[in-house]
Amino acid sequence: MTIILYSIMCFIFGTTFLAIKVGVDQGFPPFLSAGIRFFAAGAVLYLFLLGRKRTTWKLLLRKELMLTGFSLTFITFASLYWAEQFVSSGIAAILSASGPIMIVLLQNIFLRVKMDKSSIIGVIVGFIGVFFLFLPGFTINWSLHWIIGCGIILIGEIGYAAGSIYSSKIIGVFKEESPIALNAVQMIYGGIFLLVLSLLTRETVHSLTIPVFFSLVYLTIAGSMVAHTIYYYLVAKTNAFLPSTWLYVSPLIALGIGHFFYKEDVHPVMFIGVILILSSLVLINIRKIMQFVNIKKMASSK
Repeated sequence: MTIILYSIMCFIFGTTFLAIKVGVDQGFPPFLSAGIRFFAAGAVLYLFLLGRKRTTWKLLLRKELMLTGFSLTFITFASLYWAEQFVSSGIAAILSASGPIMIVLLQNIFLRVKMDKSSIIGVIVGFIGVFFLFLPGFTINWSLHWIIGCGIILIGEIGYAAGSIYSSKIIGVFKEESPIALNAVQMIYGGIFLLVLSLLTRETVHSLTIPVFFSLVYLTIAGSMVAHTIYYYLVAKTNAFLPSTWLYVSPLIALGIGHFFYKEDVHPVMFIGVILILSSLVLINIRKIMQFVNIKKMASSK
């Protein structure tokens, strides 16, 4: 059952990038699309948990979750949705996998957390990988929007990293709360911020096509509700590391689906960047990987 749920989660996370791309390519405003997705998903999950008496209304009043929603959902996905107007879904997915690299850097710069040798090498390898992803835009098929889009996604991942570090610091405050409820509230706040940004930038809807409708429904239900619920279920039933390995799998799914089903160009040079970025994730998490492997060995030997 664990393997099946893990596979479903990775597949959904991998397909969300193309679903975003379909929506923005159809001309639906990026910030409005993201805002509807996260506010709707968060509200439905939260109301469901309220009905089951798994949480309370007071959770909506916690400023910690508002800040988490601002960084984890608003900054990350405002950047991603806007950038996917110009960047292919596969490349967006690979660049989004740089989140752990940003976490290590922010911890080192602002929290003075020392990096071990494998983390240092991982960060260097990761940024070399990013360079190879950027390279086709610089030399082979010059596109200023491509370069800016890629950079915006990386900025968004800084927001993701800041939110991840902050949420890990205040998790003890909410130890009695369901992780799904916490995620629902931060999605509500993130969605509200995205909708406000949509208003401030005067986004307008010219038409709601069938592809846009299905994109919104899929991202709201599968991307934000089902996949995240599976994620927290796996955290509870296994450990915190196993579910997080979707970052190793989903970008490859996104790259393949975008290429074969949406005819997105994938230049051979980019594969070097993909390999390097995924390798950097392994190097940064090598200790956790070894601990996970050792736990599995001990469990199988009993």
